[in-house]
Amino acid sequence: MPALSNPRHEIFAQGLVAGLNASAAYEKAGYKPSGSSACNLRKNPDIKRRVEELTERKLGAVGLSERSVELAIERTGVTKERVINELAKLAFANMMDYMRVGPNGDPVTDFSQITRDQAAALQEVVVEDFVDGRGEDKRDVRRVRFKLHDKRGALIDIGKELGMFVNRTERGAPGEFAGVSDRQLKEELVKQLTSRGMGEKKAREFVGAQRGPGRPRKETLPPRADA
Repeated sequence: MPALSNPRHEIFAQGLVAGLNASAAYEKAGYKPSGSSACNLRKNPDIKRRVEELTERKLGAVGLSERSVELAIERTGVTKERVINELAKLAFANMMDYMRVGPNGDPVTDFSQITRDQAAALQEVVVEDFVDGRGEDKRDVRRVRFKLHDKRGALIDIGKELGMFVNRTERGAPGEFAGVSDRQLKEELVKQLTSRGMGEKKAREFVGAQRGPGRPRKETLPPRADA
């Protein structure tokens, strides 16, 4: 089905497919705000068919995009496990894997024993050759400098993927939860944590370990001697 002959009708149909409600799509098409008129226009047979066609086309494009990603993953062999393994090479690299301690206690760069996995953690290697000194005292010097990838960033990425971290954000307006009981708040917190991948048991243990501000632990005092 080609685009609708009425430009406003076409814009209205495309607005609906884009996720706008009828009133918003109606205004976007250039009409004056009118909820009833927008609803009536939405019932137009040509517009309904056009919306169906555009929706099918959109879903088909999404399907092709997802399939393209799947094919790319199959061809390159990129999997979630492989990505985490590569991040682990960066996260758990150690400077001592690339150097040894010299006779005088100074560090000496030594790549003679590094493995392929250890080499993956290297971001930069710079080799400098120069002459130090003059005349009979001059000597050839080779300086090797290296830099590892960001360990902290890799650790954070792994932790997020494995659900090890909980992002704490403030929710609601001031005083919005004043009338909510402690039990209701805890259930809401458990719900939010489980929706982010934390197990229910672990979520309840985490929530149970938290005490809100201004709620000190009640201590049982021993009876007075003169009681």
